[in-house]
Amino acid sequence: MSSVRIECVAREGHGIGESPVWDEQEGALLCVDIPGGKVCRWSPLSGRLQAIPVGAPVSSVALRKSGGYVITLGTRFAALKWEEELVTTITQVDKDKANTRFNDGKVDPAGRYFAGTMAEETRPAMLERHQGSLYTLFPDLSVVKHFDQVDISNGLDWSLDHRTFFYIDSLSYSVDAFDYDLQTGKIGNRRSIYKMEKEESIPDGMCIDTEGKLWVACYDGGRVIRLDPETGKRLQTVKLPVDKTTSCCFGGKDYSEMYVTSASFGMDKESLSRQPQAGGIFKITGLGVKGVPPYPFAG
Repeated sequence: MSSVRIECVAREGHGIGESPVWDEQEGALLCVDIPGGKVCRWSPLSGRLQAIPVGAPVSSVALRKSGGYVITLGTRFAALKWEEELVTTITQVDKDKANTRFNDGKVDPAGRYFAGTMAEETRPAMLERHQGSLYTLFPDLSVVKHFDQVDISNGLDWSLDHRTFFYIDSLSYSVDAFDYDLQTGKIGNRRSIYKMEKEESIPDGMCIDTEGKLWVACYDGGRVIRLDPETGKRLQTVKLPVDKTTSCCFGGKDYSEMYVTSASFGMDKESLSRQPQAGGIFKITGLGVKGVPPYPFAG
């Protein structure tokens, strides 16, 4: 096992840093600060974190084949042109609910943007339950709702053979799998593949590596864990110097670096003084595995 190294590369102190995505073209890491209403881009070359305010809680960002990015903003799917700092609405969901917002989102191997909603939190992980749904934005800009009764729609990814969709509804404390039809984007046959241990706390964002193993960020658990979706066994735990680890992705030149976002939302002064890097972005090297490049939205 190579030696694992953890470094805080951006200390900006996001309220809720989320949705890290490697932008190969820019050689930079994208992410969002949900309550800060900002889409961020961190360059390892300059060490600079640029941020574009988008005027509402922004919960995920994805690459777009035609250029720019797509984001989930409030209850809207929207397009973001980075240079112009221009946001345009694509479509809106949950129109019958005044109190929901999007949470995590990710693009599937066919270029569809999957993202789910949740009720607004009163405090971290405190919210009206069963208010969320899981949606897909198709390349023709139509939207399909897969199911509702979701608490906190969170981490998502696809198996290497594209036949399984992995998904987290955080307050179920479970990592779930669905059968996946790449041709249609349909999902079915939901089952739990891993139940969180008590010290791992709340499952949040997730990504897959080139060996087909899942990495899950544990909110309030201060760690990312590596799981085998076939056996349901935990293979590895990497602890971080902050408790509220929110999501993870692979990036860097050969996708051998892992980036982990974190949150400071809901922490008091004493907690923040104990964890001054809360809300920062962390880089983990020496894991000995590589990740899968992100798919761009095809619409």
